[in-house]
Order: sequence, then structure tokens, then C-alpha cells
Amino acid sequence: MSFFRVLLAIFFPPLSVIGRGCGSFLIVLLLTFCGWVPGVIAALVILNNPE
Repeated sequence: MSFFRVLLAIFFPPLSVIGRGCGSFLIVLLLTFCGWVPGVIAALVILNNPE
């Protein structure tokens, strides 16, 4: 997890997980629409997952 990805996850969560696949992007996008904090948490969890 690079520093740039963490900053991107904080400021625009869906853009930070775009390399992880369409499903991750859509989940984080929906959570970001529900609230900024759930989107950031989901993005950081997805970025922290080594798979």
C-alpha cells in the first residue's frame, strides 16, 4: 500500500481501488455515496488486502 494510494483513498476512495477490479470500485463508490467515511474505510480495507 503506497503513500499515494492512501492519500487517494482519503480524498477520493473509488479512484484508489480502480486497479482492484470493477466489483471493488462499485462497492466503494456506493459506500462513498452513502457517506464519505464508509467509503474511505472500505477503500483502505481493500487496499490493505494482499490478494
